[in-house]
Amino acid sequence: MSEQGWQEFLAAEDVADWVVLHGGAMAVFRVSSLVEAVRLAEAVAHVSGLDGAGALVTIADDQLTVRLTRDVWQLKQRHVHLARAVSAVARVHGAVVDRARAQEVQLAIAGQPDTVDVGFWRAVLGYAGASDDNAVDPLGHGSTVWMQDLDPAKPLRHVMHVDVSVAREQVEERLAAALAAGGRIVDDSNAPAGWILADRAGNRVCICAWPDGASGPAATGPESSGPDEDRQT
Repeated sequence: MSEQGWQEFLAAEDVADWVVLHGGAMAVFRVSSLVEAVRLAEAVAHVSGLDGAGALVTIADDQLTVRLTRDVWQLKQRHVHLARAVSAVARVHGAVVDRARAQEVQLAIAGQPDTVDVGFWRAVLGYAGASDDNAVDPLGHGSTVWMQDLDPAKPLRHVMHVDVSVAREQVEERLAAALAAGGRIVDDSNAPAGWILADRAGNRVCICAWPDGASGPAATGPESSGPDEDRQT
């Protein structure tokens, strides 16, 4: 896997409407009604090169969400042109971009390398593959499931945790809301790329500005956000 595609997308001009999340580039356009959302979706569907490119368009009564890929590693240079074209169509239709609504919720299934089984999770959930290490809801409704290899040298663990990927300018607001709701910070060593939080029961979640907040050619994502050894299952 190469970081070049999504790094080039982040560095491109005229793509400020788009947030680069774990699932790739997403834009949320607010509209006044379901009818307007449908009209915008129809116009977006006519953007040259979008049909058959693997995009996911979701219609709601007050917004239209457009995802150019289902995985950040699938972003290519051509997606920059598609993003600009979609944004141009949205502006013509009077839609208002809302980066605060863009997010990706991902469930990470962690285990030692010889026990991770993406095939099982695809089968049991009825999911499809986007990359070798994940499973995606073909309807686009459910969270992506990602396989995380644990260090074989660590004690045996089979654990799950949640990753929440948001726009870089939204991550601290989301963090503050989670803390105000009773959460606590477990690890902030990768801030501001991400924070590991826990609820009162000790369940872990990582709030991530990565990859949208990444910068520079060597930028990488936060380290594993899986629970520590004291949360073995």
